[in-house]
Amino acid sequence: MGTPTFLVILTLFCIIWITWNTVAPEAWRFDSAAIGFTALTLILSLQASYAAPMILLAQNRQDDRDRVQIEQDRQRAERNLADTEFMVREVVALRLAISELPDRDWVKQELRTLLAEIESERERTNDAEDAEDAEDTDNLDSTADGRADNS
Repeated sequence: MGTPTFLVILTLFCIIWITWNTVAPEAWRFDSAAIGFTALTLILSLQASYAAPMILLAQNRQDDRDRVQIEQDRQRAERNLADTEFMVREVVALRLAISELPDRDWVKQELRTLLAEIESERERTNDAEDAEDAEDTDNLDSTADGRADNS
């Protein structure tokens, strides 16, 4: 009843009705213009009496559709909120994990410390080897001296 086609048909119907009952010969007229087109008024009133409840029913159906749409929007918003909260927790966890990772300065300091330990270990090893070499040399000298004395 609310479509453009219906409105065009109803308008054409009323125009034809009024034209017929004003221009047609007196014998062919069935609704007098002199008394205000009583039959046309009755038909339009009947149509309006059916249209009002149909409009209310359509509004109720639209309200139901709107309610369902609102519920779906609410559920979608809840899911979006839950997803957002999850992502925030993940970002916080990543930030905490990243803050616990060694940074460049810490790694450099550790490498320097390890390098110093390696160098001191190498010096101790070299000193120990030098001491052994010196001791071996002394032993060889004393052995050589002892042989020379025995001869």
